[in-house]
Amino acid sequence: MVILYALKGKRSKRYVGITNNLSRRLLEHRMKATKGGQLLGDFIVLCTEQFPDYKTAREREKFLKSGQGRKWLDELESGTRPA
Repeated sequence: MVILYALKGKRSKRYVGITNNLSRRLLEHRMKATKGGQLLGDFIVLCTEQFPDYKTAREREKFLKSGQGRKWLDELESGTRPA
């Protein structure tokens, strides 16, 4: 199982990534052990999605990093799109 996640930092930055161990990955971000964690600072989890394989998760990650995907995340964050 592969998990896609989107984080929102206090500095209005967003990070979208995939992992096979979400708790470990979030801990790495919180400890600023990753470049993304250093850029975000403190963050909240916007959403998580589970996928059966890496390829499907990567396709969704690419979408969320596109213009339409960023708009989708904006709507999710503002509450105009149901989770």
